[in-house]
Amino acid sequence: MRKPSIKSTDFQKYYKQLMLKKIGISGQKKIFKSKVLIIGAGGLGCPLILYLAYSGVGNLGIVDHDKIELSNLSRQILFTKKDIGKYKTSVSKKVAREINKKIIIKTFTQKINRLNINKIARDYPIICDGTDNFETRLLINDYCIKYKKILISSAINRFDGQLFNFDFRKKTPCFRCFMPESPNENLNCESEGIMTTLAGIAGSLQANEVIKSILSIKNNLNGNIMIFNALNSDFRKVKLLKNPNCKNSLFHG
Repeated sequence: MRKPSIKSTDFQKYYKQLMLKKIGISGQKKIFKSKVLIIGAGGLGCPLILYLAYSGVGNLGIVDHDKIELSNLSRQILFTKKDIGKYKTSVSKKVAREINKKIIIKTFTQKINRLNINKIARDYPIICDGTDNFETRLLINDYCIKYKKILISSAINRFDGQLFNFDFRKKTPCFRCFMPESPNENLNCESEGIMTTLAGIAGSLQANEVIKSILSIKNNLNGNIMIFNALNSDFRKVKLLKNPNCKNSLFHG
């Protein structure tokens, strides 16, 4: 059987990944063909976009309705002072295309909601949630479980982060099993503050989970929460159990 080929320029660019037995030429071609949607081009979305573009992901969707502000620049690493006032989607697209001219990028400069989520997300098998409020996280979770998407979600606050990888093609708990309803008070970077490096750590971990999912590498994070702290460098996994009263219980299998 003829082995899959790859162009010489791509071979040179991605050589360090191609050397790895769990990636190789066939794995890199899977990365080239992959389609990933990133919801939120902020502190989490910026390193996500950066590393997925550098890894060779072939098709990215970027969703964000905000413009860049001065307070974003300490942690949203795709942007500089000259970008203030521009839409995050347009600047993110420009930077990603500079990294990888072959990448196909579709931007959605709007806030995701119940009316537009299917139109935006239906063509993407992998969804990355980098939003900063529980209402949107739960909406994305419910959509992904209904349509059997892979959902890679992260949340950060002050010095602490959480990472989830839900493969809803399989039997697994969901984010609503962990957080059934939106809390009365939304805790996020705006209200609580954030350590700059934490956003980079969490976004990079999300990108790592995306690549593992594309390559179908066995994942022991599925069904678990990774909890980490940027001050003490503590990383631990906690088992997430299905909630029998979860509103998505019919879709859990």
